Amino acid sequence: QVQLVESGGGLVQPGGSLRLSCAASGFTLDHYVIGWFRQAPGKEREGVSCISGNNNSTYYPDSVKGRFTISGDSARNTVYLQMHGLEPEDTAVYYCAAQWVRITTAQAMCEKEGEPDYWGQGTQVTVSS
Repeated sequence: QVQLVESGGGLVQPGGSLRLSCAASGFTLDHYVIGWFRQAPGKEREGVSCISGNNNSTYYPDSVKGRFTISGDSARNTVYLQMHGLEPEDTAVYYCAAQWVRITTAQAMCEKEGEPDYWGQGTQVTVSS
């Protein structure tokens, strides 16, 4: 059974850090592009970090560049999103998603070109004092 399970969300003060995890089962991350997306109430879903499992290329939009880092652990079949310098504007539900590597790239996935094959259930990140 294919599954993506996010964890690590929570409440953090402005300027703080969090690390999100996306554990995959039922498929191998090496064959997929994995992306982290977020959606805040009343806003469109936004791709915030994506990584290609076959060559580890990454993509970040300007809104998070320099603050977020995506990485993968093949042994654990898990992708991480390390977030620093969190701002209230980063408050959202964060989802991880997977799309077959042969039909997309990290940049294309983050820019929402095409629909991912699999989605996780999401984890809430709230940045507030």
